[in-house]
Amino acid sequence: MELLWFCLASYGITQIIVYGSIFNKIRPSKERLAGFCELFHCPMCMGFWVGLFLFGINPNTELFRFEYTLSNALICGAVASAASYILNMVFSDDGIQIGVNNGH
Repeated sequence: MELLWFCLASYGITQIIVYGSIFNKIRPSKERLAGFCELFHCPMCMGFWVGLFLFGINPNTELFRFEYTLSNALICGAVASAASYILNMVFSDDGIQIGVNNGH
């Protein structure tokens, strides 16, 4: 259950940062800092950093607890990145995306 809460929290925070209109005025353009700021427009990239952030604050929540190790930090970043990307591909403002590309 802890992993589910972690994935949902990372997805939610990532969606707000990448797509939330509240951040439109402060979200840097993709081209700034030699393209480095593209991470603010990519749910997979931002998901990784959100995962590291959530790992860092995990002693302050009762939803999930992870032991502080470098390997757990990297795994949390990877899991958050994957969850954010997958959920972003499945759900959109138009609902659940059910599409099959048959090459047609």
